[in-house]
Amino acid sequence: SVLFAVVSVVLVCFVQERGALGFERHYHVTDPFIRRLGLEAELQGHSGCVNCLEWNEKGDLLASGSDDQHTIVWDPLHHKKLLSMHTGHTANIFSVKFLPHSGDRILITGAADSKVHVHDLTVKETIHMFGDHTNRVKRIATAPMWPNTFWSAAEDGLIRQYDLRENSKRSEVLIDLTEYCGQLVEAKCLTVNPQDNNYLAVGASGPFVRLYDIRMIHNHRKSMKQSPSAGVHTFCDRQKPLPDGAAQYYVAGHLPVKLPDYNNRLRVLVATYVTFSPDGTELLVNMGGEQVYLFDLTYKQRPYTFLLPKKCHTSGEVQNGKTSTNGVSNGIHLHSNGFRLSEGRAHVSPQVELPPYLERIKQQANEAFACQLWTQAIQLYSKAVQKAPNNAMLYGNRAAAYMKRKWDGDHYDALRDCLKAISLNPCHLKAHFRLARCLFELKYVAEALECLDDFKGKFPEQAHSSACDALDRDINAALFSKSDNAEDKKGGGPIRLRATGRKDSISEDEIVLRERSYDYKFRYCGHCNTTTDIKEANFFGSNAQYIVSGSDDGSFFIWEKETTNLVRVLQGDESIVNCLQPHPSYCFLATSGIDPVVRLWNPRPESETLNGRVVVDMEGASQANQRRMNADPLEVMLLNMGYRITGLTSGGAGGSDDEDSSEGQVQCRPS
Repeated sequence: SVLFAVVSVVLVCFVQERGALGFERHYHVTDPFIRRLGLEAELQGHSGCVNCLEWNEKGDLLASGSDDQHTIVWDPLHHKKLLSMHTGHTANIFSVKFLPHSGDRILITGAADSKVHVHDLTVKETIHMFGDHTNRVKRIATAPMWPNTFWSAAEDGLIRQYDLRENSKRSEVLIDLTEYCGQLVEAKCLTVNPQDNNYLAVGASGPFVRLYDIRMIHNHRKSMKQSPSAGVHTFCDRQKPLPDGAAQYYVAGHLPVKLPDYNNRLRVLVATYVTFSPDGTELLVNMGGEQVYLFDLTYKQRPYTFLLPKKCHTSGEVQNGKTSTNGVSNGIHLHSNGFRLSEGRAHVSPQVELPPYLERIKQQANEAFACQLWTQAIQLYSKAVQKAPNNAMLYGNRAAAYMKRKWDGDHYDALRDCLKAISLNPCHLKAHFRLARCLFELKYVAEALECLDDFKGKFPEQAHSSACDALDRDINAALFSKSDNAEDKKGGGPIRLRATGRKDSISEDEIVLRERSYDYKFRYCGHCNTTTDIKEANFFGSNAQYIVSGSDDGSFFIWEKETTNLVRVLQGDESIVNCLQPHPSYCFLATSGIDPVVRLWNPRPESETLNGRVVVDMEGASQANQRRMNADPLEVMLLNMGYRITGLTSGGAGGSDDEDSSEGQVQCRPS
């Protein structure tokens, strides 16, 4: 009985410890904590911009790298500098990583001198120096399953792999992006899936993010070396650098077709940071020149685009972003020319009533819409959508708010909402019409005309409304203006996959991979990412409940992951916040940027008055950042120098062309 009692006590203690740990990890970042988040301390020791931060696995050490070519290891819990050493680099340090299973003894740095250095912190010495890259090294990645291995991404377009068990001070090329995208491509960031270390995500020039299977690449190379015919090729035999299935691309569906417009305005699209969620099922991307995007790696969806290859979709393929088993998806059809509504006239479908508390939220959103508070309306609709994901009216109303706000990507999100509303209610009149308008605004002019014609057939009483007539005139005017260069869009694959010319021509393999790309799940707006190419975005919380990102306005932004609503903005730097690294197990955040300091943030006591770093007008900050992203590069430079520029287009206050307030017409007002 004594033994039984001892065992029982041990089991109880074990369960309590496991329960306490689970409770701590589940609740270490909560909404009340986020709303109390404030500045705890500033760590001073660098003499230049702090470009990178890295926690050790236990969270009791924080490493930083700087323009001053030094790395510092801090005790962040006691705000102490434990170690400072010159890394041997001759230019700015952009990445710093602890090597797993090294007892926090080995630190790796990558810098603008094209070098990767390995340091032993116990003796403050650089023990390996790799000089294989030919351009700036932007990121280092490590993986627990590969304790002596790490990877680097550099602006020479190469992803290199290193093995410290080998005596050779060289590395091997794992991925050569120049073989796919030409000599001008630059690799900017990379990360390894924390749950399956065989998967490596890479961000580079352009809107596409790449996910690679490291094991497949290595197996392919081994089989090539062991093949008796290795090294013997004919003119018709081309050796693929990567095996089929080893790469999967992800892209925000509207960006490829927007790329020429961005290029004309000298607006660069580049992935500045990629990271996996703690459970490895999601990929977060900070897209320079655009917004922050989250991709679902489990429930993938094709882009909601209408310039797919000209072929009929067979059963089991993806229809309008959702997998269909019969070629039909809730009244939406894809045929050889892209989009088609279901046949026949529409009949009103009954709408499921919302619970009273959600009806109140919807009414609040409608009131915000009526006051032209588009972002507030979107956030309220999003809050309701999270609780009632099968309500067509909420999606239709949110689409109307997106179309009014007109921030970058809003028309594409509106298109997605329209399709969702129609899939839930095939007779949603406003969603049908808004869909045609979205297609037009997204430059899918021929598809917009086809969609409008289908709308008129489905809702003949609306065929001669002023809204329909106005959209019809816009579409036909656009078709007429494009007739001169129509030949540019014929042959050679979909327009959204074409290269932009110059020396960055893309290979046939790259075209296929881009065509097979998957779309995003969520989009986060408010920050600005145009000035630096190391700006991070991260998951915050053990369950990845929040998204955080730096910004060119010196602030960092925090969103709820599931609703995409902005919940907190804090001033983190006098100029630009680039780095945000959440603590592995506490509600504790380290940030850095242009200032030569590291800032630590945690929930402040309720008895403490929050300091002046809270940005109260989050909507105003977000609107200013949207203007900044769409400003002329010279104006942005002047803004960064402290000059105020007047006359920048707001890109969001004007009304939509599809609104008509007369009785019986198609209206843009929410339902």
